[in-house]
Amino acid sequence: MVHFTVEEENLVCVYYKADRHRTMGRMTAALPDMDRDMQALARQTIRKLEAMTDADFEEMRFLFTDE
Repeated sequence: MVHFTVEEENLVCVYYKADRHRTMGRMTAALPDMDRDMQALARQTIRKLEAMTDADFEEMRFLFTDE
């Protein structure tokens, strides 16, 4: 099972779009508009999303956390 940090989970919430592939696509499309630190976080998050199955993604509950 893939575990996400709070920051990664929040990023998924921002770019969430119906399924895992669309979410990764939206996040990838936004990379050029991100600063270097955010790009690193997004790439790390995308790698975790790639490692998941679609079924695992659908079972996950991504909740935005304000810390």
